[in-house]
Amino acid sequence: MIRSLSQLSSTELHQRRVLVRVDFNVPFHQGSISDDSRIKATLPTLRKLIAAQAKVIVISHLGQPMGPDPTYSLEPVANRLSILLNQGVSFVPDCIGPQVSQAIQQMRGGDVVVLENLRFYPGESSNDGGFIKELGKHADLFVQDAFGVAHRHHASTAGVPTILPSYAGLLVEKEIEFLDHAIRQPKRPFLAIIGGSKVSSKIGVLQHLLGQVDIMAIGGAMAYTFLAAQGYSVGQSRVETTHLDIATSFLNDAKSASTNIILPIDHGCATSFSEDAHRLEIDTPSIPDGMLGMDIGPQTLHLIQQAIQSAQTILWNGPVGVFEMDSFQSGTMGIAHAMAQSDAVTIVGGGDSSAAIVKAGLAESMTHLSTGGGASLSFLEGKQLPGLAGLELVHG
Repeated sequence: MIRSLSQLSSTELHQRRVLVRVDFNVPFHQGSISDDSRIKATLPTLRKLIAAQAKVIVISHLGQPMGPDPTYSLEPVANRLSILLNQGVSFVPDCIGPQVSQAIQQMRGGDVVVLENLRFYPGESSNDGGFIKELGKHADLFVQDAFGVAHRHHASTAGVPTILPSYAGLLVEKEIEFLDHAIRQPKRPFLAIIGGSKVSSKIGVLQHLLGQVDIMAIGGAMAYTFLAAQGYSVGQSRVETTHLDIATSFLNDAKSASTNIILPIDHGCATSFSEDAHRLEIDTPSIPDGMLGMDIGPQTLHLIQQAIQSAQTILWNGPVGVFEMDSFQSGTMGIAHAMAQSDAVTIVGGGDSSAAIVKAGLAESMTHLSTGGGASLSFLEGKQLPGLAGLELVHG
């Protein structure tokens, strides 16, 4: 169990200086924010603090700059936040130092200040003790509302909670509630759809869910490693040869588990990985030489859609094809639309599958769209997230 902002009253927050770690790592296109959904996701937390007349100090990273770089400045994000909150938001062109001290000293209850990109300093990623102290020295409380980086052992995620009373923000609390409840107390049948490119990055999730879910559909490029492990030809499709034994072992374990595994029985293929590649339907599990799998085929999609129709809980992490290319999006989009029409609890985790849902215009149709890619994976593997460890209640 973790400490949460929702447990604090307005009186406990009144006039307190609250350092809030958010995930404002938003995409830009031609100098403008192209998707502000990550900013909007933090609004409930920020509005609660503003309503309590707290002094709200917002920190985040943006991109992976090698040092101070105006291209990665959070100033445009602060401007967008001001519009979304419908109130003034101050921006400080640093995240530590005298300018920050002065800005915080001038704050009144309900004010919001956005500090500059944390990753302009190497101490953020290295979890440097001195940087941690500088970040936290002007605050009374810390709120972790950046689930997307909760798996990072960084100063602003794992370090600051060691020096300040710390609480989960409303977004993080919501993420944990949905992901934890889905794993521990799911309505059944429980279906997991796991896609993506690499077995190596998803095997921990697959193994952790084996026996916990009733049906597991495996798609994406990593499915070809599983098919190759079963002896099927996969043509020129990507195969992690170093993980063939792991794939074989997993499939053997699945036979004695209570989980039914769905692997592709047909494919959408191409002769090259390119935008203008012509889609070729292959109606067998094997893929001919000279071709590479780019998507699940219609028979496989039908199997997964049938599983979706009967499921009461659905967890989806990772697309099942190269959905960015129009010719190879039918599998991923078919799953998205089937989930949108389902009465099940639908939870989508991972950046690519979330992007597919947004592309399909179905975000509002899902029960929960997770903001965490790597963090969702780590959580689903049962790992402790460094960014949440400092929020856990200690029972003595």
